[in-house]
Amino acid sequence: MENKAKNVVDFYVICNKLKNVIRTGWKDWHVNKERLESVAEHIYGTQMLAIAMYSEYEYDLDIKKVVYMLSIHEMEEIIIGDLTQFQISREEKMKMGHEAIEKVLSLLADKEYIKGIILEFDERKTPESKFAYYCDKLECDIQCKLYDKDNGVDLTDARNRVNIHDESVFKMLDDGKSWSEMWMTMGQKRYNYDENFLEVSNYAMNNDI
Repeated sequence: MENKAKNVVDFYVICNKLKNVIRTGWKDWHVNKERLESVAEHIYGTQMLAIAMYSEYEYDLDIKKVVYMLSIHEMEEIIIGDLTQFQISREEKMKMGHEAIEKVLSLLADKEYIKGIILEFDERKTPESKFAYYCDKLECDIQCKLYDKDNGVDLTDARNRVNIHDESVFKMLDDGKSWSEMWMTMGQKRYNYDENFLEVSNYAMNNDI
């Protein structure tokens, strides 16, 4: 019984570190806010977005599984940190991430089940994993809009941002798109949202939120 209690506390303590891991994208763009979003806050945001999307649109899926999946989908970042698409390929990040997950989950009795949920999220083949993936990406887009609304980014020095080497990004900015319009347009092209997520993305992009 004592070992079980220790495992619970040890797992909580290591996961608690995500409260202090700041999302790399906001740092790379030099978002001018006294306090930036942590990975733990991002996880919370994805879960709330999932609940709202499930409430307002008709999805035939297990929403409890989705919320569980989102609660653990960034667990690897306890060890490897928040690596962005401008820093590392998806394949490299998945390899590093799966090795990290083995370490984080090593003490839990349910480690194989939890690893299975994470692998399902990464494969994006089930309705739940696709829905969760969309929530993960759309949450970031909406948070970008909120930062942009508060004039959080100075684009005059954008090309000198560390770790950002994507000409499609700068072309959109050169064409007059705002930072959040660029970010959300790129998201719509890359993430293949379904019609419901695309509708919410467009609403957030085109309205004062």
